[in-house]
Amino acid sequence: MLALYGWICLRTPDTFRWLDSLDLAIHETGHLVFAFGGETLTVLGGTLLQLLVPVAFTVALWRQGDHHGATVPLWWLGQSCWNVARYVRDARTEALPLVGGGEHDWAFLLGHWGVLERDQAIGRTVYLAGILCYLAAVVGGWLVLRAGQPMTLPSPKETP
Repeated sequence: MLALYGWICLRTPDTFRWLDSLDLAIHETGHLVFAFGGETLTVLGGTLLQLLVPVAFTVALWRQGDHHGATVPLWWLGQSCWNVARYVRDARTEALPLVGGGEHDWAFLLGHWGVLERDQAIGRTVYLAGILCYLAAVVGGWLVLRAGQPMTLPSPKETP
């Protein structure tokens, strides 16, 4: 299912979907979570949390021994990268509507770092990272299932 849904997302990248709403809520929360670190970290914090949440789920499931389960948030990380890539590529044009208005995160960040003119190349790189996560999740999930890994989590006494 995730392979098919991911393929649909890849073929129609400008369509807003149900998971995008969750990504957006996490992104906006990230600005608050990282507000302690000054303006740059506050602005970057939206993207950081948007990417760190699926990474945290992936790591937690992997460490629990649920390798198949870990491929689902890995897929989510790929999908989230596609959203971030779109936002990065919009840095110079600032055509995307922003929640509550305000400053465009990636226009600020890339301008602050002196690489605003590279928004398209940086966005393509983030998009490629998303494709790699998507492929790793789909192929990895299939391989784990093919190897016959049980779909249940280990009991607490089996966990180190």
